Amino acid sequence: MTYTRIKICGITSSDDASAAIASGADAIGLVFYAPSPRAVTVAEAAKIVAGIPPFVSVVGLFVDEPADSIERILASVQIDVLQFHGDEPALFCEQFRRPWIKALRVQAGMDLAACCGEYHAARSVLLDSWQQGVPGGTGRTFDWSLAQRELALPVTLAGGLDEFNVGDAIARLRPAAVDVSGGVEQSPGRKDAGKIRRFIAAVRTADALLNGKSHDD
Repeated sequence: MTYTRIKICGITSSDDASAAIASGADAIGLVFYAPSPRAVTVAEAAKIVAGIPPFVSVVGLFVDEPADSIERILASVQIDVLQFHGDEPALFCEQFRRPWIKALRVQAGMDLAACCGEYHAARSVLLDSWQQGVPGGTGRTFDWSLAQRELALPVTLAGGLDEFNVGDAIARLRPAAVDVSGGVEQSPGRKDAGKIRRFIAAVRTADALLNGKSHDD
């Protein structure tokens, strides 16, 4: 039975976290990358996490952050899963004694199978759009045909997803999870509760179709 897990990334407030969880999100993402318009401080992150109920995962996103800085954040914020969006080698990602995800920025000619081999200890590979000098959050889709072969690791699909295209993405790629940020925002860093609800409804409708029944059954 298909059940696509949903992460709402770039959460910057307790209200946005509550809206995501109330709509059925499986995980929220907190960005610890200062150049991002969705970045949070340690204090802001701790406040958000304090209101997260059981069984909703908190994912911390890092981009080439020094190990000692990550350790300081982990000492102050209860993070369940680490998500690495830079050029971090596998050994770096493995040192924090937590499940982790490695983001790959997909472009033509990229050997995704080899990348999965390099990061074989990851819980998932997150496939995102490639844009020069931008580690993520581009708001652009990539050529999904580049990711249609079966990979050795579960796939989390990101990059330009929204309520209008996520159903097609799930039907074509059957990812283990989808990750959205800009596609459910009213402005960078501010989520739109209506867009979150419609995005999650679109995911569940796509799952229901793959499972051979209507969403209303």
